[in-house]
Amino acid sequence: MQKSQPTQQIDYHASPTLWKFHQCEAFVRGVMGPVGSGKSTACCWELFRRLQAQEPGPDGIRRSRWAVVRNTYRELTDTTLNTWRDWFEEVGQWNNQDMMHRIKFGDVEAEIMFRALDRPQDVKKLLSLELTGAWVNEAREVPRAVIDMLQGRVGRYPSKREGGPTWFGVIMDTNPPDNDHWWYRLFEEQAPKGWQLFKQPSGRQPDAENVENLPDGYYERLEAGKDNEWIRVYVDGDYGFITEGRPVYPEFRDHLHIARQAVAVNQGEPVYVGIDFGLTPAAVFGQRDVRGRWCWLHELVTEDMGAVRFSELLAAEMQQRFPGCEFQVWGDPAGDQRSQTDETTPFQILRARGINARPAPSNDFTLRREAVAVPLSRLVDGEPGLSISPSCQMLRKAMGGGYSYKRIQVTGDERFHDKPDKNQYSHVAEAAQYLMLGAGEGRAILKHHRPGPQKPIQVDQGWSVFA
Repeated sequence: MQKSQPTQQIDYHASPTLWKFHQCEAFVRGVMGPVGSGKSTACCWELFRRLQAQEPGPDGIRRSRWAVVRNTYRELTDTTLNTWRDWFEEVGQWNNQDMMHRIKFGDVEAEIMFRALDRPQDVKKLLSLELTGAWVNEAREVPRAVIDMLQGRVGRYPSKREGGPTWFGVIMDTNPPDNDHWWYRLFEEQAPKGWQLFKQPSGRQPDAENVENLPDGYYERLEAGKDNEWIRVYVDGDYGFITEGRPVYPEFRDHLHIARQAVAVNQGEPVYVGIDFGLTPAAVFGQRDVRGRWCWLHELVTEDMGAVRFSELLAAEMQQRFPGCEFQVWGDPAGDQRSQTDETTPFQILRARGINARPAPSNDFTLRREAVAVPLSRLVDGEPGLSISPSCQMLRKAMGGGYSYKRIQVTGDERFHDKPDKNQYSHVAEAAQYLMLGAGEGRAILKHHRPGPQKPIQVDQGWSVFA
């Protein structure tokens, strides 16, 4: 006769917000709050609760299968998996090879698979999965494409002939992202049917959650030495923008360089346009006044868009927002390269659309950076030499630190790469650089940059715009 497993009692008490989270039956549920508020533990228990609530199949067994997703393997093993095993290590068997926890007790049989998915390309790892449900840990670090695909893989196990899943769906937890993240757009703006968000109170509020499981004075110590935006996100649990890496433009000051209100277009002055090509093309529109002060008036930021479609959007923006204006359009010099599959260059596509775009004088990063940094550091009659319209949200975040040098993972002193990280903010920031260089802001720098006799600047075309 097989020995029965000893009974084990595990106590878990949900906080008020997380209790509501457990009671909800929505297809997609998200919980957001400050660090240390018990979000991950609640999601662990939600999976464990649901696998026990699964109705038995024809053979009397409650079968279910779950995926637990984190952005990287290191984060998965160091945080998510540790939290799960801290609660349920003794329940079932763990297999390191396939990253699977097989749970079997009483009439319950469940599989919990742990996966690292941090790139849109990783969706192919989900294509063959048949799941009951999924948990996405620290969802702000996971691409929207992964969330979309997970929704199509849950509710597939057990099969209908075995009774189907009693409940199926996707649960997610996260520290707050910024307000242009897919999480914010979906939960706060679009609010699709079947989606429900649960927000925990600030760690500084009297009703802060999970403080009984934290060291005394946890949030007070956490605040020490941090800026307001960091505290807003990690202590208050509110949406905000946190910079990582070393900013490319430490000269930028939000209170100084962001205009208090939208700046009107001067019909008597040309509008300069800078363009960064690639699969995420971007454009920045700016003007210079008679005193030499720059203002970036408007941005056009896209994602996964080809040159033809982008040229259509750009032409429409120019006509609708700047009617009757004269334009000078400058782009990434690499846009003069032909792709391996098409003989047409992005510049040729723009000209076919009636946009007379020219390559910027240089693609040298030092020159591009300085063409922006110099006016940022300049005051004209007590006013900044460069201001940015408050409507340029991506530019604002790029200049505030989103456009940055990535940290090198080494021990000891902080070290950073010597070229900016390619991310969602780099494209619009580099479009602004081409604008400034093309408009002549870098001419003095170009002269000093040329060693010996005057020689033409060699455009760096070591990479393809279509790559």
